[in-house]
Amino acid sequence: MTASASVKPHPGAESRLEHFPVALFSTVMGMAGLSIAWIKAAHVGGAPAVIGESLRLLTSGLYVFLLIVYAMKLLRHPDAVAAEHAHPVRLNFFPAISIGLILLSIAWTSTAPGVARYMWGVGAIAHLLFTLSAMSSWIHHTHYDIKHANPAWFIPVVGNILVPIAGVRYAPPDISWFFFSIGLVFWLVLLTIVLYRLFFHEALPARLTPTLFILIAPPAVGFISYLALTDSLDGAARVLYFVALFLTLLLASNALRFLRLPFFISAWAYSFPLAAMAIATFEMHVRSGLVFYAGLGWTLLALLSAVVIVLSWKTLIAAKREQICVPE
Repeated sequence: MTASASVKPHPGAESRLEHFPVALFSTVMGMAGLSIAWIKAAHVGGAPAVIGESLRLLTSGLYVFLLIVYAMKLLRHPDAVAAEHAHPVRLNFFPAISIGLILLSIAWTSTAPGVARYMWGVGAIAHLLFTLSAMSSWIHHTHYDIKHANPAWFIPVVGNILVPIAGVRYAPPDISWFFFSIGLVFWLVLLTIVLYRLFFHEALPARLTPTLFILIAPPAVGFISYLALTDSLDGAARVLYFVALFLTLLLASNALRFLRLPFFISAWAYSFPLAAMAIATFEMHVRSGLVFYAGLGWTLLALLSAVVIVLSWKTLIAAKREQICVPE
């Protein structure tokens, strides 16, 4: 074999567009979660408001950029988008598009409620459609196996639980309860399936191992959403919070396993669940008045900020080395 024959051809811009992964929208979830967490810290603990506001602007720009690029992919490479939608794992990242919009509506609610209302409405409707599409695929499948089950399957569910957080301001209560009910019930169903897969089948591949952090998100977001709906720190709210706290401790006890993993885009799965837990903990401090939760909230926010900085740096390095938007 000649030296020239062994050289890998340099992928052109069009080829990179064809392989632009929908999973990149998980970066918006992480950045939006960080923005909301800092905004919450400003309201609760006197953190500088400019941090959350700057992150909110940055996240909004990132979302628009990713949306434009993925729209270009849809127009130029519809077969590649269809292939992603038919994939048993990548299918579950499509709802990250609508979740990103819902999270941005939450972030902008306090300062731009008019715009946030439209963002929330579009995001909620889009997410319902994504949920129906994902669940239809699960029910009427011909290619799923138990090994395909992984925590990323929670993504279509988590978005539904998010809807009431801003929805209580913008729509009748029954709409928020509708989305909350879908998210809560099917979280429990999927939790059973995913835990069965984790307990009794082979371990997750390294590329999907970071998605274990998604286990934290449904109960943490459920706690925040439940408080928005009921305005009561009752027994049900406490159960949701402490389940999320236990899962956080469980994953923290396995930190070395995660630190040894190479970087994948799926590592952004660390970010949003940690953000949800930080926000839930600040809310627990406000509702209970206990100083312990304030300290835990700041600790989680510091950890979240460090994680997002590292993930952002590694993502930029991978993009510079053209390790993103390539065939797997």
